[in-house]
Amino acid sequence: MNSKTYRLSIWLKKFIMYLLLAAFAMIFLLPLFFLLMGSFKAESELFRVPFKWLPDRFNLDNYVRMFASIPFFRYLRNTMIIVVCNIIGSVASCSLIAYGFSRLRWPGRDKVFILVLITMVLPYQVTLIPLYLMYTKMKWVGTFLPLIVPCFFGNGFFIFLFRQFFVGIPKEMSEAARIDGANEFGIYSKLIMPISKPVIASVCILAFTRNWNDFLGPLVFLGDDKLYTLSLAASMLKSPMNPNWAMLLTLGVVMVIPVFILFFVMQKYFIQGISMSGVKG
Repeated sequence: MNSKTYRLSIWLKKFIMYLLLAAFAMIFLLPLFFLLMGSFKAESELFRVPFKWLPDRFNLDNYVRMFASIPFFRYLRNTMIIVVCNIIGSVASCSLIAYGFSRLRWPGRDKVFILVLITMVLPYQVTLIPLYLMYTKMKWVGTFLPLIVPCFFGNGFFIFLFRQFFVGIPKEMSEAARIDGANEFGIYSKLIMPISKPVIASVCILAFTRNWNDFLGPLVFLGDDKLYTLSLAASMLKSPMNPNWAMLLTLGVVMVIPVFILFFVMQKYFIQGISMSGVKG
């Protein structure tokens, strides 16, 4: 095979690969495009036959109606309280627990870590009833506490991510810090955490999206509509007689925007953190 034929085969393979990637990207982007275009359509245009992707006229009527129909900024504030507290709690607790699993030696460490991983297998719905009964006795139902406090006691998946990342950090760095007189918390806070930005970014994004989109938890534990989050706002927009699909699509667009912004801002760290946490260990 001469060089010209070889270059042609390489170019053809790249072309096919990019074509397949573009096709898969279109499959995932089409629902988002429908969501965005649907937010500008009138209710009658959504189910019109033949179907049209673009609205007859771009207008913001659905956005005006959506903001007028629900106390959007109150729900946004409630959502942000839960999201920010969960991010802080997840990073603080899971990184500290993971440090103990990865950088310290103590009897039964690996067995306890396996138990932590087993908790990832339990569906949230299985623990929902006992948690509700427990929180009811503690008089937490009807407050944000059931959605905030648990994150300060660790999350199996986030602990796993932090632990896998910490394992990849050379232990010689910790040994040198101990020789210089640093204690374990000092090593954790001043040495390990500053170089763990990729995994911290990954946990922040995952914790944000998990709590931003959470519907079941707020539905069960909040009760009072003054405490509702944006994910529950959809129930305020629709009724059995009138689903209000156009406004639901509009709310969906508004809820998707922060997730996209957060991901694109922290994309570099997110991909690096996930890849390093997955291959180390």
